[in-house]
Amino acid sequence: MWVWMKNEPQKAERHARLQQPGGQRFESSPRRHQVGRLKILLLSRKDVEKIVSMHEVIEAVEEAFLAKGLGKVQMPPKSYIYFNRFQGDFRVMPAYLEDMGAAGVKIVNVHPKNPQKHGLPTVMATIFLLNPKTGAPLAIMDGTWITNMRTGAGGAIAAKYLARKDSHVIAMVGAGVQARTQLIALNEVLDIDEVRVSDAVKGKAKKYAEEVGKLLGIEIEPMTDVEKTIKGADIVVTVTPARGPIVEDEWISEGMHINAIGADAPGKHELDPEILRRAKIVVDDLKQALHSGEVNVPLSEGIIARGDIYAELGEVITGKKPGRASRDEITIFDSTGLAIQDIATDWKVYQKAKKMGKGREVELL
Repeated sequence: MWVWMKNEPQKAERHARLQQPGGQRFESSPRRHQVGRLKILLLSRKDVEKIVSMHEVIEAVEEAFLAKGLGKVQMPPKSYIYFNRFQGDFRVMPAYLEDMGAAGVKIVNVHPKNPQKHGLPTVMATIFLLNPKTGAPLAIMDGTWITNMRTGAGGAIAAKYLARKDSHVIAMVGAGVQARTQLIALNEVLDIDEVRVSDAVKGKAKKYAEEVGKLLGIEIEPMTDVEKTIKGADIVVTVTPARGPIVEDEWISEGMHINAIGADAPGKHELDPEILRRAKIVVDDLKQALHSGEVNVPLSEGIIARGDIYAELGEVITGKKPGRASRDEITIFDSTGLAIQDIATDWKVYQKAKKMGKGREVELL
């Protein structure tokens, strides 16, 4: 009969240690390989909205573009996964801003039919921040609100450097969520006297005019005719999912600045290509714009050439290339949305959240 004596486990463990190569003793104490507990900060949309203002987002995004212009960021182009069955996609957007010490990745979808079919936003995003020193995750936060805010901030920064200084009349083509943050951001850098808005969806422009006008204390005129919306404006902002021109060349007069925001995937474009032939084109990122910006279709059709693209916005901000050269010049900012905009904004959110005690820490490891 097998009898298990009280001291047998100790004997067995001692015997196993002595059988190791060279007779070495291998301590089984957990202290030898103990790893400190890893906690990450979770921030919901409500948390994020309370932490940063549009003014702060503009500051963070301008710093990001400056760093890009100085060659101090790592940011490969977006990678795409397409859900053709569901007419949607998602993009993965990593970035590292070296001087800021901020690194992370955003995962963002675009499903245009979400609002009508599923009661969900067209765009939803989640952002992960990492510690560059260790690679450990620092935070996971909602990125949907940040995506809207940082895109609006990019448009405002472009207008700051490319539009005429006395620009007061804004034409908004499209009245969705992004149109709101575009105008909120422009209001931070311009003295706006007049805003006109149109949208292909009936009633949407009127709702936008009422809600955003009240928010900003600005009179906004809803219109049904895109041509009348645009003619005579100082700045035109296009924020639609169009895959064909909705802004005609003859509507654009000398001295206008255009923020072309809607084109963010291959095949999308909102402007008559003839407008691009007349204008100074500034992109947020050349590689990304060639693939999915406003210039992607005219380039693929040979209407414009790569050499027709004047600069990246970061080059203008750093002074490597001048911005607007004259009052009569037509300027275009081709915005595709960059990971550095997200990570710079997220980093500000994270730092402020830690100081303010916002969010919820959870143990990951």
